Amino acid sequence: MSKTVGDFFVERLHAWGVRTIFGYPGDGINGVLGALQRNEDKFRFIQVRHEEMAAFMASAYAKFSGEVGVCLSTGGPGASHLLNGLYDAKLDHMPVLAITGQAPRTARGAHYQQELNLDRMFSDVADYVQEAYEPAQVRHIVDRGLRIAHAENAVAIAI
Repeated sequence: MSKTVGDFFVERLHAWGVRTIFGYPGDGINGVLGALQRNEDKFRFIQVRHEEMAAFMASAYAKFSGEVGVCLSTGGPGASHLLNGLYDAKLDHMPVLAITGQAPRTARGAHYQQELNLDRMFSDVADYVQEAYEPAQVRHIVDRGLRIAHAENAVAIAI
């Protein structure tokens, strides 16, 4: 089987030393979840009961481990539920990377199911918010997001 964008995404996370991810599955993030499942020997995916808890757990993980906390959710309302935990990280100056799904570009603006403007929504809580439109952007977005989160003890978002 050929490598997917999700596979490359989790390879970059692993290269940066990420080993634990807190999240809640959803169809908008299935590519990354599938890649995590194919690499289950390299990661601990801790499935939570609610996206908000994933962000709080990533913040707490950063506080107690000194590493970047990573959380994951689908797009739309799932991504909006991350906000409280991400503000916790921001206000305590903890490095957290949030990974979210997003509605397809071709459907946005037409009241697509669970469509939200995520870059605008996350603009206050995160020092870095970037959406990948093409597979070639993934390396740069993951690398820069983790670099900013770690160096500036800040929240970064990869959509």
